[in-house]
Amino acid sequence: MSTKKVIAICQSGGEFVTNGDGSLLYNGGDAYAIDIDQETKLDDFKTEIAEMFNCNTDTVIIKYFLPGNKKTLITVSKDKDLHRMVSFLGDANTVDVFVISEEIPARNTSNMPASRSSRTTMSEAVVPVIAPLDTAQPSAKLEVVVANEVPEHSPLSLAVDNKHRKAAQQWENTITGVDQRFNSFSEFRDALHKYSIAHEFAYRYKKNDSHRVTVKCKSPGCPWRINASRLSTTQLICIKKMNANHTCDGSAVKAGYRATRGWVGSIIKEKLKASPNYKPKDIADDLKREYGVELNYSQAWRAKEIAREQLQGSYKEAYTQLPFFCERIKETNPGSIATFTTKEDSSFHRLFVSFHASISGFLQGCRPLLFLDRIPLNSKYQGDLLAATAMDGNDGIFPVAFAVVDVDTEDNWHWFLQELKLAISTSEQITFIADFQNGIKKSLSEIFDNCYHSYCLRHLAEKLNKDLKGQFSHEARRFMINDFYAAAYAPKLETFERSIENIKGISPEAYDWVIHSEPEHWANAFFGGARYNYLTSNFGQQFYSWVSEAHELPITQMIDMLRDKMMEIIYARGVESNQWMTKLTPSKEEMLQKETSVARSFQVFSQESSMFEVRGETVDIVDIDHWDCSCKGWQLTGMPCCHAIAVFECVGRSPYDYCSRYFTVDNYRLTYAESIHPVPNVDRPDLGESSLAVVVTPPPTKRAPGRPRTKQIVESIDIIKRQLQCSNCKGLGHNRKTCKLS
Repeated sequence: MSTKKVIAICQSGGEFVTNGDGSLLYNGGDAYAIDIDQETKLDDFKTEIAEMFNCNTDTVIIKYFLPGNKKTLITVSKDKDLHRMVSFLGDANTVDVFVISEEIPARNTSNMPASRSSRTTMSEAVVPVIAPLDTAQPSAKLEVVVANEVPEHSPLSLAVDNKHRKAAQQWENTITGVDQRFNSFSEFRDALHKYSIAHEFAYRYKKNDSHRVTVKCKSPGCPWRINASRLSTTQLICIKKMNANHTCDGSAVKAGYRATRGWVGSIIKEKLKASPNYKPKDIADDLKREYGVELNYSQAWRAKEIAREQLQGSYKEAYTQLPFFCERIKETNPGSIATFTTKEDSSFHRLFVSFHASISGFLQGCRPLLFLDRIPLNSKYQGDLLAATAMDGNDGIFPVAFAVVDVDTEDNWHWFLQELKLAISTSEQITFIADFQNGIKKSLSEIFDNCYHSYCLRHLAEKLNKDLKGQFSHEARRFMINDFYAAAYAPKLETFERSIENIKGISPEAYDWVIHSEPEHWANAFFGGARYNYLTSNFGQQFYSWVSEAHELPITQMIDMLRDKMMEIIYARGVESNQWMTKLTPSKEEMLQKETSVARSFQVFSQESSMFEVRGETVDIVDIDHWDCSCKGWQLTGMPCCHAIAVFECVGRSPYDYCSRYFTVDNYRLTYAESIHPVPNVDRPDLGESSLAVVVTPPPTKRAPGRPRTKQIVESIDIIKRQLQCSNCKGLGHNRKTCKLS
């Protein structure tokens, strides 16, 4: 019978990482391989290891983990132990082994007698390696490590990361002994907390009030104790008594250590400032690696909230600043509207903001078209942001007004539209693209005279898909949704009817749903307002992305960040437009040139003075006096269609004279003629008597338990989730396993 060979993989130069269950994982380092078997002598094995890592064979001790147990170390002290270690590989697929050197470097001790810093520090150790052994193959692999001596009573002390000792080393002398003074009890408690981490022990308060703090080691029977109280006739805090001796087992005490969220928040504050998207998982990993402090996800997330509040200010205080903030907006941006209301208990209800530059830009240069939508906020006190956005002459988003409300209700929408009416007071008919629910339909008809309300096609399609769910297969619903969109965009009545007949062929119930959904509010073939072929309310995606970036800020800072974004985009677009040399904006100029290239293949025949017949793949009638074409493209977009352009070239007229004024560069510059100005001292209000006359407290709503959603979800029906279909009865909503007929 052949002797079993083992390849010992000797590694060094990396670092240990402790898993949540206390087991060790090794990362990095260099590796060497040594063949060993049942005949290998321990002295020979040590000699080869010593040559590889340049250490003394007399100081090397070999240890390994029993199969399935990476917490209990077994020492290899004689040949028989080495042979037993090799034989264990036949009983388990993996074994972890490492080698320890007894040569201990000079210890970095503090000036505190018998403190935790007198224990062996790992900061100078050659970092060991542990890795699994695969014995599934004839030649197994055995992981070997070289490291410095570890105290026998705590073999897993190697798991106390080197880095965290280095990170905490700066705190070893935050407590120096009797007569040390602090400016406040808060400063003393913070120093004590850091000191306990550096010296790896846990403590508890015997007395903790505004006059005296007495603390003892948490380990039963340990004499370590400290007493601090206020220094007579001063506000200083002084350590009066201290027993600095520990008799407890540090590793056991370490398990009882409790990291406060406030302390963790202060530690991660600077990292969070540099990286606002600092994840709780990364926070927990960093704290464990750098300080040896273990946090679960929930603790790390709450610590992040505290750090965020330390950086950004209190969420609660931000509501008290609203009166001041609204006044400052109107002072720095004359003509702006900034108003808020509270409930009977003084809690926040709603806030409306519309800057003068937005109001002027909409009235002077934008199409009379507004998109209404809602963005849920995932801030500490939740709420919703209601937005009214317009479209500039280059099809760019132009925010007009927005409001923060405590909840999405019919009453809040009615209030928002009333404030919007006051802001954009105009006699011109406005087309709104918005949801048909939440009372918006009723409020629009009551507040805006003779306005047009286009139902958001996205919301309609979602409702159709939801109402039909469970009745039809995935494929059938996909066809119906596609036909529904085709009916909405159809410019002519016959095309619309053809699309809904396709729906009827799949489902008479779906056909009835479409007929009773008021097509005059969403179908191009019937809609009376000018919406420039935009049929959904979620046009303002760029604005919504700003909200997603700012929604975790306190309310005043969130509003100011949105103001800052709007200020930047207004300035940038104004400067950019000054470089344009065309009559139309770039997007409309490109559109006109495409239509012109198509028009060159058409034939034009005169019928009357302003009526022309244009023949191509179809025959269309163009009335240039009434800016009308039978294809409806001119009317729907505000730009001459290819048929109209063919007529213009035939009669020698310029197509630029027949483009909507909203698409000219001059009109675009009017949109961005005004500027939004900064609102100083948002974080440091001068709270005078006038500001304190109205008290505003946070709304009673709070974020639900569990991990919060950090990104806004844009609903879409483009991807319809496939329903379960039973392979037994072919029914929907279940599978073969749960089928009642099987």
